[in-house]
Amino acid sequence: MLWLWFWDAYFARPESWAVEIADAGDADELAHIHAGAFARGWSIDEMEQLLRDRSVVACALRREGRRQVLGFALSRVAEDEAEVLSIAVAAERRGAGGGKALLGRHLGRLAGQGVRRVVLEVDEDNEPALALYRAFGFEQVGRRKAYYARADGKRGSARVMALEMA
Repeated sequence: MLWLWFWDAYFARPESWAVEIADAGDADELAHIHAGAFARGWSIDEMEQLLRDRSVVACALRREGRRQVLGFALSRVAEDEAEVLSIAVAAERRGAGGGKALLGRHLGRLAGQGVRRVVLEVDEDNEPALALYRAFGFEQVGRRKAYYARADGKRGSARVMALEMA
């Protein structure tokens, strides 16, 4: 069986990602992923409310041909601007390229709805997320001191970032 691990580790093909519209039926999986990514996770009821909100664009990340949600992106659209409310990938899938696929396709959906500017807040200590956002062209436009609750009870500051898509 050792040779199977070796084969998988060195010769496995890259993940094939599907990004689809999320709906209220995905609320429990999204809440679970959110709870694993943030100190204060959103409840299933909170997720359901967001997924039913007509101003929210919700995308679910899945493996190609699979049903299980492995990540999500939620944005609220107002006119030609969107705010990313949350984006997260399940802990066991981070670093495999799903976040890049998810954000890219989510931004494409926003652009398809006429969004010209996207804003978000990100924990200033979250280097993987900062690198991802920079790779897509987001730039820091502000800072929110003590914005995020941390698991240890302390507060972390957020960078406010924006992307001009027009």
